[in-house]
Amino acid sequence: MSVSDPQTIQSVVQPLIQVGMSLPEVKWPYPVSLMRLSLALALGLLIGLERERRGKEAGLRTFGFVALLGGMGGVLGDHYAYLILALVGVLAVFLNIQRLRTNDTTELTTSAAMIITCVVGILCGKGHTATPASIMVIVTALLAYKDRLSGFSLGLTENEMRSALLLAILAIVIYPALPEGAIGPWHLIEPRAAWVTVILIAGIGFANYVLWKMYGTRGIVMAGFLGGLVNSSITVSELAARARDQHRDTISAAYRGILLATSAMLIRNGGLLVILAPAVAVTATMPFVVMLIVTAAWFFADRNATRQVASDPTGQVDLPLPFSLTAALKFGLIFLVLNVAGLLAQQAFGEAGFYVVSVIGGVVSSASAVAAAATLVGSGSIPVHVASTGAVLASLASVAINLPLVMRSHNRRLMLRLGIAMLSIAILGIIGALAAKPMMAFLMEIVPGLDQLVPVTPVR
Repeated sequence: MSVSDPQTIQSVVQPLIQVGMSLPEVKWPYPVSLMRLSLALALGLLIGLERERRGKEAGLRTFGFVALLGGMGGVLGDHYAYLILALVGVLAVFLNIQRLRTNDTTELTTSAAMIITCVVGILCGKGHTATPASIMVIVTALLAYKDRLSGFSLGLTENEMRSALLLAILAIVIYPALPEGAIGPWHLIEPRAAWVTVILIAGIGFANYVLWKMYGTRGIVMAGFLGGLVNSSITVSELAARARDQHRDTISAAYRGILLATSAMLIRNGGLLVILAPAVAVTATMPFVVMLIVTAAWFFADRNATRQVASDPTGQVDLPLPFSLTAALKFGLIFLVLNVAGLLAQQAFGEAGFYVVSVIGGVVSSASAVAAAATLVGSGSIPVHVASTGAVLASLASVAINLPLVMRSHNRRLMLRLGIAMLSIAILGIIGALAAKPMMAFLMEIVPGLDQLVPVTPVR
């Protein structure tokens, strides 16, 4: 039989045609694929815009291409994604070789950004949205704030660096080694819950210390507000001491700085409730908002409040180190004592006993007292409204303890103005706390689904 015989050709070609027709046909959903690639391209252009602005060789178009390549790899599959990632790595190598040939420095930062952009594009191609967008925004911010971050790192002292390393060790090394659940004969102490609270409070202080370090304390807004987030008592004491010169502008600056420190303390305590016990935060919204509004009203009632704050003569507030082992142990001990004391007082004397402990805790450390109240709600030891009232009382106690610190100024007018302001904040805060429970009950009746957001916590 000849090879050119039509029957022979048909017998050979027909199976090939059948095999070809049996191969799977891949159909991409056009809108979905287009959205994924568009997101990858947009994120690549974002970081490319920053690189283009700095005059880098790999700029807007290059990063757009890299992100789009990564998105195509994610859509095509893992094998293509790995291949494209390897090709981008080779491209980064050639970029640095070319820089070295022209006697320039290497572009390690740009090369790392290109690889991250490719990975982000792959994530977009696989259908991720929030994660790659968050990563790209963070990377772009790190590149954009290069000068400020470099200045901050060069200005770090050895003690500040040790503080950062110690905080990382306590959070990453010690926390996993702590036992889970309640321990002790009466099961009153939960080591992990206590340590998370310690790290959270210390982390807030550390973050604001970093902001303080970066932006300085020349302006009364930055000095009072950030100082209040770190430690309101120290800030109030220092600002009051600087009003001893009896200068009108200095007294006005100290007055506004103390009010801002009080506002920062209230915001910090409210933020702790949002993180640790959202239901308590919802219930405590009214008193905290009322106190913040009153504080803001007194601040803007000062006729110098609208002046340029960058020139206010506040000087340098001497804050402690951002984090130390002593501070960690102090927060932990206060938190555990308030946690156990609040639980025992609530069991022995009811709500009044817990409120007394909250007030005492607010005098010592309002952040620890608020965190203890939120933790007790999480364990089901106290109801939501009791924890809410306790958090408000702790914050009010922190406001009240600032008045004796103002006496360092030896200025009757400043003491009188702040006394009236703090008294009005306390009174309206108490009224807000008393009205919070019936107001929440009324809102639960008229707003559907609100009772699920603020559940009634059973008391053990």
